[in-house]
Amino acid sequence: MPSTFPRRGTFSDNPDDYAESIRAVCAQRDRWLDYGLKAGPSDRTAAESAVAQLYRRSGYREPKFVWVPSPPAAAALITARTLAKNASVAARIATVLSDSRHRMDQRIDRRRIEWPRWYFHQNPNVRGDREARVTVATRSPEDAARAGISPDPIIRRTVRNSLHTSLFDGVATAVRSLAPHPFGSITWYGQQEAHRVAYYDIYRSFGLMTFGREDNELLDIQSALVESTGWWWAFDDIAVMSERPTALHTEPIPDPVHGEVRLHNSSSPAVEFGDGSGVHVLNGTVVPKWVIHDPTVERITVERNVEIRRSAIERMGWDAYLDRAGLRLVDTDDDPGNPGCTLQLFATPAGWGDEGRILLAVNGSRERDGERRRYGLRVPGAFSSAVDAAGWTYGLAGADYGRLLRRT
Repeated sequence: MPSTFPRRGTFSDNPDDYAESIRAVCAQRDRWLDYGLKAGPSDRTAAESAVAQLYRRSGYREPKFVWVPSPPAAAALITARTLAKNASVAARIATVLSDSRHRMDQRIDRRRIEWPRWYFHQNPNVRGDREARVTVATRSPEDAARAGISPDPIIRRTVRNSLHTSLFDGVATAVRSLAPHPFGSITWYGQQEAHRVAYYDIYRSFGLMTFGREDNELLDIQSALVESTGWWWAFDDIAVMSERPTALHTEPIPDPVHGEVRLHNSSSPAVEFGDGSGVHVLNGTVVPKWVIHDPTVERITVERNVEIRRSAIERMGWDAYLDRAGLRLVDTDDDPGNPGCTLQLFATPAGWGDEGRILLAVNGSRERDGERRRYGLRVPGAFSSAVDAAGWTYGLAGADYGRLLRRT
């Protein structure tokens, strides 16, 4: 039976029932994640209605709507028509939404839940709060619930932070790399703002908090935008609306605790729009097209971005890269932290612009396909011992690394 204590909403005192409620929270989070990753045509009627309501609530007349196929197309339009000169409504809408979030945050922060192990999750110097942080970050939400952690830190981590990582840090950041021009105005990210909306909606839908009428109505408007459209921009007479992607590909992050995903597609753009614009992403790293379709030693050598260079080498395969690049082997040794495997230390190519080293090792754990991958790590050029270099990556001296039973 649901607890009758104030501000517990539908959550029970029973650990198993509480864990089941948290599982339901995760299901709601995944529903919002699906909205954030949805590809296909926008629901223009719903999106325009929601934006029009925001204009009216901000004291402006309903705008004319201009739809474009992608954020890059929006950037070009905004720049060509110098729309950013007339964007006072954008600041007003931003204030209305920010004030609403502030009011809802205050309601959440000021309340007190009667909970067996109530941690505020605000002060890292408080022992109980440190325990809550570690538990919520490293254990599944259901396990955190069974451990007696109160709902707030669990919801914050498994809903807001998780969706922010997957959608805002992941998808939105990648799409921003496509824009050839600065937008010159406030950008609203539509479906990729699910982390904000879902967080408050879950408090509301599970009875953990009651918000004021205005904030509930604004939350409904923002929910409609997440569910219906991609990015959009508000100007005094015109609202520029971008369609959602036509294709969007992801994979789970390694060992996800809170359902996080990252962009990934090894054959075509991970995010693609109706006008043909798109961004290539490998395992969460935005890369040029050549990394996927034609990685070569020459291109890798002149690439200045370390992450792009790493992705290109992994795409080619470390064995193939080492063979074609002709890197000088500095040292090789058995890996004491990974029995049966070998460590190899190579000098970096001259074109990389430094005198570092590359340590080639075998992953201590298996990938999802059951294989154990070889991977390269950059280490300082002062190392001449592969074991010492491996120890350095763990903050250990080589002798201490040699005493590890097994690394991960």
